[in-house]
Amino acid sequence: MKRIPILILVLFVISCKENKKEQPSVEDNTETIALETANDSLIYPEEIHFKSLEQVTFGGDNAEAYWSFDDKQIIFQSNNKEWGLECDQMFLMNASETFKDTKPPMVSTGKGRTTCAYFLPDNKHFVYGSTHLDNDACPEVPLRKNGRYVWPVYDSFDIFVADLEGNITGQLTTEPGYDAEATVSPQGDKIVFTSMRSGDLELYTMNIDGSDVKQITDELGYDGGAFFSPDGTQLIFRSSRPKTEEEIKKYKDLLDQGLVEPTEMELYICNADGSDLRQLTNLGNANWSPFFLPSGDKILFSSNFEAEKGFPFNLYMIDTDGKNLERITHSETFDAFPVFSNDGKHLIFSSNRNNGGGRDTNLFIAEWQD
Repeated sequence: MKRIPILILVLFVISCKENKKEQPSVEDNTETIALETANDSLIYPEEIHFKSLEQVTFGGDNAEAYWSFDDKQIIFQSNNKEWGLECDQMFLMNASETFKDTKPPMVSTGKGRTTCAYFLPDNKHFVYGSTHLDNDACPEVPLRKNGRYVWPVYDSFDIFVADLEGNITGQLTTEPGYDAEATVSPQGDKIVFTSMRSGDLELYTMNIDGSDVKQITDELGYDGGAFFSPDGTQLIFRSSRPKTEEEIKKYKDLLDQGLVEPTEMELYICNADGSDLRQLTNLGNANWSPFFLPSGDKILFSSNFEAEKGFPFNLYMIDTDGKNLERITHSETFDAFPVFSNDGKHLIFSSNRNNGGGRDTNLFIAEWQD
C-alpha cells in the first residue's frame, strides 16, 4: 500500500462498481474457532488464524510495517501528530515493543514525505522512498479529483539507503520521476520497486546496491506494491489495468497530473524476471497489499470486494493458483498491509479496530496459526 502515503481513512469513501462481479464463495471456518481467540478482546470470534493479538501503536496513521531479516526489529511509517509529524516519517522499534505513551526513534530525515521502508539483509540498514531532496516541507496531498478518490505519485520520490540511526548512506535511484515502493527479496539479493521512468508506472528490479536495473512489467496501468516470494522466484503485486478507451484516457489524464485512482485493482503474479505473468484475482473493487505466506503457496491481501459502500476492508487468503479464497479478518472498518515475520510465526498489519470509533489506524501483531 505497500507503498503510498497512508491516508487510510479516505479509503472508506471508495465507491463500489455499479455492476459488481459475482462474488466467489469464501470459506467459512467459524465452527473451528479456537478458545484462545474467543477470549481475546482484540480478536473477532471468526478470526481463527489469530492465536493472540497485540496492539502496538495508539494514535495517528501507522502502516507499512516490515520485519528485519532476523525478526528482532520492525520499521514502519507514521504521521502521528502527537509525535510532531506533518506527514509520514519512518520509525524503528523492537519486535516486542508497544508505544502507547512513548515515541519510537525516528530513522528518516524528518524532511519531505517518506514511504515504504524495508530492511536490508544486514539488519543494520534499510531502503525507503523520500521526497526530501526536492523540498524539506511535506508535499500537498490531493485526496479527490472530479469527485473520485486518488493517490498522489510524487515525481520527487527517490529511493535511499539509511542506517538505523537515520543517516543516509546511499541513493539508489536518480532517474527523473517517481521511484518508490521498494521491497527486498527474502534471499537478500534483489529489490523490486515501482518507477515512472518509462512514462508509465511499471515494476523494476535491481541489485541491493542499485545496479543491474531491469524492467519487469510493460502493460499500461499502475503496477505497484510488489513483494517477492519467500524463495525469491516470484512477485505478487497490485495493478489497475485500464482496458476501454474511456478508462485509458482517464488513467493517462490523471497520471499526467501525478495521480492514480486506486478504486479498481486486482492482484497479479509473475516470475521475478516478469515471465509467466497472470492475473490472480478477479474480484472487483480494490484488491491490494498482497504478501506471500511463508509456505510460498498462498497470498494474504486486503480487499473490499464484499463491501457495498466501499468499506470495510478485510484480509483474505488465496492460493497462488487463484483457488480456496478464505476471509481472514472480520472487521467493520479497515484491515490491510499484512506482513509475515520471516519465521512465519507472527503477522503484523494495520487496523482501525480498538480506536474508540475514531480515525486512528494502528499496528497489530498476531500470533499466526494455520
